[in-house]
Amino acid sequence: MSGTALTAGITGGIESLSRALAVELAPLRVNVIRPGVIRTELWDGSVPDPEAFLRGAGSELLTRRVGTAEEAAAAHLFVLANAYVTGTTLAIDGGAALV
Repeated sequence: MSGTALTAGITGGIESLSRALAVELAPLRVNVIRPGVIRTELWDGSVPDPEAFLRGAGSELLTRRVGTAEEAAAAHLFVLANAYVTGTTLAIDGGAALV
């Protein structure tokens, strides 16, 4: 997407760093959660019409909606609770990476 080069570079760097750290710090586990658009009050001050933004963003996703804070929390809890997960990036983005 145009205008996201800086964000893409930072995100890619974090994901690569997490894999390297998982190897170097083993048996400590290192994982990354990569959220898409999540419905929270943080959007209230970020966009002129948060509800319109969230509806529009959701309509472009495979799930046809944005994520909830509870769904984001569940992803974090999964990674914390599953001791067999390390060096991975868990995307919770409603399929945004596929469209």
